[in-house]
Amino acid sequence: MDLTRYADDLTRRLAAAVDPAETAAVERLLAPFDAAVRLVLQDVLVAAADEISAELAPGAVEVRLRGGAPELVVTPPPAAAAPAAAVEVDVDGASTSRTTLRLPDHLKSQVETAATRDGVSVNTWLVRAVATALGQQAAAPARGATPGSGARRVTGWVR
Repeated sequence: MDLTRYADDLTRRLAAAVDPAETAAVERLLAPFDAAVRLVLQDVLVAAADEISAELAPGAVEVRLRGGAPELVVTPPPAAAAPAAAVEVDVDGASTSRTTLRLPDHLKSQVETAATRDGVSVNTWLVRAVATALGQQAAAPARGATPGSGARRVTGWVR
């Protein structure tokens, strides 16, 4: 992003606001003023990128300097994975147990929104989410597993 037009505009406005008798003094200040303006504009870009990144998370916006000119680089959030098939849990035919779950208000509202979007009750949505999480967790290696135990096996020849 070329900041020259913004720095030049500010410099022209400053020069126009000065008494003509002070022109020599102003001209001596313009070079350092231009550099300071560019730094402030870069700081503004970084602050804006940080705010946008906070809203875009897990995506990000970064400001990089290329040849002395700032460049905005956008890293989009990862593409949403194809919706996994809904985990079917037979709540009616299985024995159930009651549990109390305390969620922070912001998380509870997100769960309610997701359940409404899926057209199911909050309880059904939570049961599916737990079943899905446990299904994914079963595929991950067990915590505390030591190398050489369980599924990790090495074969080959040794001399």
